[in-house]
Amino acid sequence: MAIITLMQAELAWGDLPLLDHADMSLEAGERVGLIGRNGTGKSSLLKVLAGADKLDAGEIRLQDGLRRIYVEQEPFLPEAETLKNSLIARGSLENIPDERDKWTALARLDEYLQKLHVAENVSPAQASGGEKKRAALALALSMKPDVLLLDEPTNHLDVDTILALEDILKNEFKNGRTLMVITHDRAFLDSVATRILELDRGILRSYPGNFAAYEARKAQELAAEDLQRARFDKFWAQEEVWIRKGIEARRTRNEGRVRRLEALRRERAARRERIGQINLSIDAGEKSGKIVAEAVNLGKSFGERTIVKGLNFKLMRGDKLGLVGPNGAGKSTLIKLLLGSLSPDEGTVKLGTNLKIAYFDQLREQLDDSKTVAETISPGSQWVEIAGVKKHIMSYLGDFLFAPHRAEVPVANLSGGERNRLLLARLFALPANLLVLDEPTNDLDIDSLELLEETLENYPGTIILVSHDRRFLDDVVTQVLAPVNWEHPDGRWMEFVGGYEDWVRQRPALPESAPAAKATKEKTAAHSARPARREQLRMSYKENKELEELPAKIEALEAEQNALMLRMSEADYFKRDVTEQQTDAKRSQELPGLIEAAYARWEELSEKAQLCAK
Repeated sequence: MAIITLMQAELAWGDLPLLDHADMSLEAGERVGLIGRNGTGKSSLLKVLAGADKLDAGEIRLQDGLRRIYVEQEPFLPEAETLKNSLIARGSLENIPDERDKWTALARLDEYLQKLHVAENVSPAQASGGEKKRAALALALSMKPDVLLLDEPTNHLDVDTILALEDILKNEFKNGRTLMVITHDRAFLDSVATRILELDRGILRSYPGNFAAYEARKAQELAAEDLQRARFDKFWAQEEVWIRKGIEARRTRNEGRVRRLEALRRERAARRERIGQINLSIDAGEKSGKIVAEAVNLGKSFGERTIVKGLNFKLMRGDKLGLVGPNGAGKSTLIKLLLGSLSPDEGTVKLGTNLKIAYFDQLREQLDDSKTVAETISPGSQWVEIAGVKKHIMSYLGDFLFAPHRAEVPVANLSGGERNRLLLARLFALPANLLVLDEPTNDLDIDSLELLEETLENYPGTIILVSHDRRFLDDVVTQVLAPVNWEHPDGRWMEFVGGYEDWVRQRPALPESAPAAKATKEKTAAHSARPARREQLRMSYKENKELEELPAKIEALEAEQNALMLRMSEADYFKRDVTEQQTDAKRSQELPGLIEAAYARWEELSEKAQLCAK
C-alpha cells in the first residue's frame, strides 16, 4: 500500500532540473536506498518527502496521519548544557502534555542513546560531527516515525555504530514502518535496503532488492542503452547524408523521410547524455625505499589515555594498509606517529628513503577557504604537471567534474562533495609515493567512489587508509591494523592480512554484552557460511564497466569488418601496395574471431549479471 506518492513531480535548481516529471511511490514496510550522482537532487527530494520543501510542479499525496521524521546530513542541535538536553529541546519532548507519555518518550531516547553509543552529557558545542549525527539518529528513532528519512547517516560513524544502526533499521522498519536513506555506503545498502531508487538526470528509476542486485541490473541496462544509442546515431548519420544530397532529395520529394529526419534531430537534441565521471590518475613519482616506515616498541599516551603501546610494525613499499577502529581509538594519532610528525613517548619510528607524502585529512583543513578552486590546485599558473605531462588547469579541473565557471569560485562556497573532489585533485597533482587518506569517501557519490577504488588498486606506491567504508576497505587494502581490544582500546594494535572481511573473521571475539556485538557476530557468521561461489558471482566494478563497453566495442569491430570488406572488393584494390594488402588480409582473418570472442564475453557477463540480480 502506497503511503507517499509523487506524480509528474518537477523541481529545479536554477536552470538545472532535479526532478523532471518524475513519478514514484513509497510503500509501507519497505526500506529504500536513494542513490545518484552528487548534485542530482537526492537531498532536495528527501526534503520534499519530509515536507520541508515544496515541488515546483506536480503532486505529492500522503496517507492521512502519516508521521514523517527527517535527519539531515549535518544535524542542527539547539544550544544546551548537554547533548541529551539539546535533543529534548529539538524533539519538543518537554512539551508532551501527558506525563506518562513524556516519561515513555524520555526512556526511549535513553535506550537509543545507549544503542548508538552517545555520550549524553557532552556539550553540543564540543561534540564532534559523529557525536551529533548519532545523537540526532537516536532522537529520530526514539520518536517511532511511520516514515524515517535519513541523509547520509553513516558519515562520521565508526564500524560498530554502523552495524548497530543496521541492526536497528532492519528490525524496526518493516511491518508498516518505512525507511528511505541516502548513502554511498554500499555494504550498508546491501544489508538494509529492500529496494534501490536511482535519481538520474531528473528521472526516478526503481530496482527491487539490495545494492548488489541493482549493480547487476544496471550493468545490463547501460549495455543495452549504449547499443541502442550506437544504432540510433548510425541511423541518424545515414539520414543526414541523404538529406544533404539536396537537389536529389527535393526531386524525390520524400516528405515523409524529411519529417522523420527532423524528428530524429529533435530526439537527439533532447537526449540527455550520461553524466560525466571523474577522471582520476595519480603521479606516483619516484620509488621510495623498500621499507617505508618501521616502528619498534612504539608507545604514546595523553595523560591516562594510552594510544599506542609496544607496537612493532613494518610498512613496506607497495603495501596498502587499512587502519580500522572505533572513533577515538587513536587512528589519526597513529598516522602522525608513523609519519614522524608526532614524537613517541617510547620506542622509535624509522622512515624510509625518498619518501614523498600526500596527506588527505578528513576535516579538509588543508583547504584555504579564501582561495579559489584554481588557486588551490595551481597558484600563479595555468598549468599542472602530472607524471611529466603538462595539463591546462581547466582541463584538469574538468577531470574532477568542475565546470570552467567553477574555477574562480571561493573554496568557502563549495559543497562537501566538491571540497572532497578538490582535495583529491590537489593531492593527485603532486608526485607522491606514499598516500595517506583519512576518510576520503565522505561526501563522494558511488560512481566517484568506485573510480577512486580502481585508481588506488592500480596505484604503484604505498597507501595508509583510514575508512569506515567496509567495501572500500575490502577493495583497496592488503592488510589491516586494528586495536586488539575493540570495545575498550588500550593501546595494543594487531596486524591482519587481507581486507575488512578478512579482519572480521580473524579478530578476537567481542563479549556478548558489548554494544553491536550481536550485529558483528551475525555478519561474521553469515560471511563464513556463505558458499565460495557467491563471492565469484558478485560483479566487480571492472566487470560492470566491461559489460557496459562491450556493445560499442562489438559495433566498432563490425564496422571495421564491413569497411575492410568494401575496400578489398574495390575494382582497383589489386593496385595497392603489397604490404597494405597483406595487412588487410591478416586483419580480415582476425576480425571474425575477435567479434565472436566479444559476443561470447558479452553473453558471459550478461548471464553473470542476471545471476547476481537473483
